[in-house]
Amino acid sequence: MHGFSTSETGSVGLTHAPDSAAVLAARRRFAEELGIDPSSFTVAGAVHGCTVDRVDRPVELIPGVDGLVSNRRGVALFATYADCLPLLAYDPQAGAIGLAHAGWRGTRGGVGGALVAAFQAHFGSRPEDLVVGLGPCICGNCYEVGPEFADLFPPDVLAPGRGDRLRLDLREANRRQLTEAGVPGDRIETLDICTYESDRFYSHRRFPDGSRFAAVIALT
Repeated sequence: MHGFSTSETGSVGLTHAPDSAAVLAARRRFAEELGIDPSSFTVAGAVHGCTVDRVDRPVELIPGVDGLVSNRRGVALFATYADCLPLLAYDPQAGAIGLAHAGWRGTRGGVGGALVAAFQAHFGSRPEDLVVGLGPCICGNCYEVGPEFADLFPPDVLAPGRGDRLRLDLREANRRQLTEAGVPGDRIETLDICTYESDRFYSHRRFPDGSRFAAVIALT
């Protein structure tokens, strides 16, 4: 089971929240929509890195990581986003799940490949068995970055922007990392929604108020 919260549910990000009670209420609503126990949410700290941890029991927060993997029922992997890319993965052979938060720093560091490597290390997964979903994020037409990004990413995931600016395609950059890690292209599914263009999801670039949506994945 997996899902994404929307702006209709309310912000589910605690870090910049002016009212933590409202955020916790939104998380409970989201859990009810998914039909799961909110106490099963295990939250990735999301520090824009590429560390992936294994989870064997529900933990309120795992700081310092941008990815989580588990093969335990009763654990719902949870991370928050506001333009960054959610990566959700499932290995039906090993009965394991994974979730990652891929901003430009994490993408630059190879968080997609790190997620695949975590499946291999912890569950003996074969990359070709994984099914990976790319969730809502800012699209390549809207994600404008500085000229210094030309030295950080391959040219085929960048496009000219305004003036000396560039546009970065996070989805394509992560899709390529996943295929390089051995995940077949036809096992990578994309939810083609731009968070900057759609008000269904929170966008830091559109409205930087600290609001966040969530991605969740759990074994059922």
